[in-house]
Amino acid sequence: MGFFNKLFGKKEKESLDEGLQKTKENFFSKVTKAIAGKSIVDEEVLDNLEEALITADVGLDTTVQIIERIEQRVAKDKYLSTSELNKILQAEIEATLVDGQSAGSYAFDNDLPTKPYVILVVGVNGVGKTTTIGKLAYNFKKAGKSVLLGAADTFRAAAVDQLTIWSERTDVPIVKQPMGSDPAAVAFDTVQSAVARGSEVVLIDTAGRLHNKAYLMEELSKIKRSIQKVIPGAPHEVLLVLDGSTGQNALEQAKQFTAATDVTALAITKLDGTAKGGIVLAIAAQFKIPVKFIGVGEKMEDLLVFDKHEFVDSLFSLKD
Repeated sequence: MGFFNKLFGKKEKESLDEGLQKTKENFFSKVTKAIAGKSIVDEEVLDNLEEALITADVGLDTTVQIIERIEQRVAKDKYLSTSELNKILQAEIEATLVDGQSAGSYAFDNDLPTKPYVILVVGVNGVGKTTTIGKLAYNFKKAGKSVLLGAADTFRAAAVDQLTIWSERTDVPIVKQPMGSDPAAVAFDTVQSAVARGSEVVLIDTAGRLHNKAYLMEELSKIKRSIQKVIPGAPHEVLLVLDGSTGQNALEQAKQFTAATDVTALAITKLDGTAKGGIVLAIAAQFKIPVKFIGVGEKMEDLLVFDKHEFVDSLFSLKD
């Protein structure tokens, strides 16, 4: 199976449906209220729908795009019933998301485009960055791939300790140095070790600080240069981890990190504990960066490969 093919089974779909339940309840209550008592989609319905999307954390810019396209559809068809609106809204929301398949979305079982495949993981402290790395390690290893961790967040002893715990829990080797060591040196040792071991996937943790954007950019650039001394063209992915439960704050973090480094993919965590899952749409649409993974629970299997069609389908399939 190719690297770009999707793999989304029944178990993953069930996890997604359950994980998005709070967001669906919030989202649907607002959309239902927006069209209550109306038989056709008129200006009032569109105004109400616009407000519903914004308050569901879909974001102003994304909401405006969606509403404008629905307005064009109404103008073209002349008559549009509210019963058709959900289907059209579903299609328009899906259209705002970057096509993860063409952007390199991957299932854990799929072939890697190169080996070792180096993923540099960035994000502020507290968003679930280390946990996401641990879950990625578990899922890649479960799929039969050899994985190596690199603890390049050397400014916090807790970060190295946490990653070491995940290393032990997943039975995946880790490269680490004492607290305060040069992060670039750790990254260099990690990829050098990966080549020597024949590792297929390399996951490198980085410091999660945003107080000085220029310093962050310098540090990440230094890490990249160190990696490229061993593997030209690496890292092959710069994965930004965001906490979906923080809503608009996650959007601000995305702005900061995309300004500081070349983020190629997003992982959005903690969607199961929030009604703010609409932020996935806002972030993906605004930055045109594919969401590759979403966290919908505490279990290691609850880090899912993102599929935009399945995500939107789950968003519109509310349980009784």
